[in-house]
Amino acid sequence: MNKILIKRKPCDNKCPLRIVMHRFGDKWSILIIQILSEENILRFGELLSRIDGISLKVFSSTLKMLEKDGFISRKVYPEVPPKVEYKLTKLGQGILPYIEKISTWAENNIKRKKE
Repeated sequence: MNKILIKRKPCDNKCPLRIVMHRFGDKWSILIIQILSEENILRFGELLSRIDGISLKVFSSTLKMLEKDGFISRKVYPEVPPKVEYKLTKLGQGILPYIEKISTWAENNIKRKKE
């Protein structure tokens, strides 16, 4: 069979672009990374207070996924009440230039609705 006639999927489940788009396609992951880049280390409540409109459940699950994927680290101190701090890992810092480019593009090209 002629290889030219075989239809191939341009991006299967293991495609790196597809994996990245799945990870950052939600509303909150990029915002969390961007906030941590500005503050370096933040406690759970401090980070939550900087994001308008996110529920506690979604915030917690997004942090867990970012930690699982290696973009942020979580440090728990054995105190009462518990003290938990979050910061970017090297992987999280590595994506910052791309987030900054997208942010700049958005600021320059997306018109804000009149409030």
